[in-house]
This record gives sequence, C-alpha cells and structure tokens, in this order.
Amino acid sequence: MDGKSTAALSVIAAASLWGSIGVFSRYLYGIGLTPVQVTEIRCAVTAVILLAVLAVTDRSKIRIRPRDLWMFLGTGVCSIVFFNICYFTAIETMTMSAASVLLYTAPCMVMLMSVALFHEKLTRMKVLALIAAFAGCALASGILGGDNGITAAGLLIGLGSGFGYALYSIFGRIAADRYHPTTVTAYTFLVAAVCLLPFSSPMDIASAAADMQSILVMLGLGVMITLVPYVLYTWGLERMDPGKASVIAFAEPMVATALGILFFDEPLTLTAGLGILLMLVSVVALSRPEGP
Repeated sequence: MDGKSTAALSVIAAASLWGSIGVFSRYLYGIGLTPVQVTEIRCAVTAVILLAVLAVTDRSKIRIRPRDLWMFLGTGVCSIVFFNICYFTAIETMTMSAASVLLYTAPCMVMLMSVALFHEKLTRMKVLALIAAFAGCALASGILGGDNGITAAGLLIGLGSGFGYALYSIFGRIAADRYHPTTVTAYTFLVAAVCLLPFSSPMDIASAAADMQSILVMLGLGVMITLVPYVLYTWGLERMDPGKASVIAFAEPMVATALGILFFDEPLTLTAGLGILLMLVSVVALSRPEGP
C-alpha cells in the first residue's frame, strides 16, 4: 500500500471515530454538563494525556518555537474551541445527522481557501466528489425533507461549526509542515483547554464525574474520540491536499447517521440510505491512489 492510500485510510479512520462523538456528548448532557464543559473535558483530557506520553517517550516533540504559537492559537482557539461549542450545541438541539450535514459545509470552505492559500489544484474529480458527498449528507440528514427541526439559530450555529472545522485543515496544514502530528495535536488541545478553563466551571465537571461510567465516558471522549483521530487526521493531512482530506472526512457524517439510527432511533428512510451510498462513493473515489 502506497503513502497516498495510507494517508487516505488514516483520514477515514479519524473521521469514523469522530462520527461517534454524539453518543458520548449526549451522555454527558444527560448528567448535567453544557457544551462548553464537554468541550473543556475533550480538550483537557487530550492535552494532559498526550503531553504526559510525550514527556516520557520523546521530549523533543514538546519543544516549539515561540514565534509559531500563532499556529496553535489558530488550531486551538479559532478552530477547536469555536467548532466544538457550535457542534455540541447543534447536537443538543437537532438530530446527529442534521448537525453533521451543517458541519460538513466545511469541505466547501476548505477547498476554496486551499486554492487561495496553498494554490491547490481544483480538479473535476474533487468538485464532483464534493457535490456527491454533500448531496448524500443532505439526503441522509433529512435536511431536504423539511421536517428536520432546524431553526434559523440552529442553522447559523451549524454553519459556525463548519467554518471552525474548516480552519483546522488550514492552520493544521501549516503546523504539520513544521511539527510532528503529535506535537500539533498536543498544543492544539492545550491552548484550547487553557482558554476554555475560566468559562467551564471545573468544580461542576468534577462533581459530574461521580461514578466510573461517567469517568470512562470522559476519558473515551478525550482519547478515542479526540486524541487518536486528531493524530491520524494530522498525519494524513501532512501527506495530502487539505481539500481532498476534507472530502474524504465525509466518512464522519456517514458514521454519525448510522449511529443516530442505531442508538437514538433516528429514522432510516430510502433517501437516507441513498445519501449514505453517495457519501461512501465520494469517499472511495478520492481515497484511490490514482485520484487527483
């Protein structure tokens, strides 16, 4: 398997793990936490564990140049903090699949920004795959059916999550050119956790972690749904165009739709099935090594 195929599989694996985030966040809402607090848990657990691992295994990856801090303010605050709060709020107010389709306006933004910033080639295959993926996402979420519970405020919040998500591919690509993926992930979430701490009522979070199940969900959110996929995505992003990576990551709403059906009784209709198929086709098309 060549490097391009491995990079694509890395992005697909990351997106699939991200697709299950709603299962964890809805549990934490159920024990009284807010979107800001859930975001703080996600960021803090990821940063602490990853920095501890690096301190033991390779301290050289902890060192960064002070002049590069702006990159991690970009990935950590402009992207992670903003995108997570918007996305968790959207999940709280609409179906997982509807929140995902609004989140996945991001590839359109990434592709346009990548053309301007990185002179990335906008090929016919990328455009067709993007159209197919977004159409599939819209069908799977029910956003085209009218009865989806999306309000004007919800629409803006969902689009905000997409914009914040797009910024990670831009800032992350710049950072990945200078630092190892684990370094980028560690400082992204450290910056995000520090910035969110004054607004997250840490004592309330500690009180919510009153039993082993809640603790395991918090750790799972930080490790399996954040640390692992962000390292995988950043590693893949280092080896492929940001626009292509963002379209391949449509595996996330595909997984989110499937889990919404499985765990939260969100309906599986013919149009939803067609939407999942379109997303799958677009992901496979851009995952091929001979692709653009």
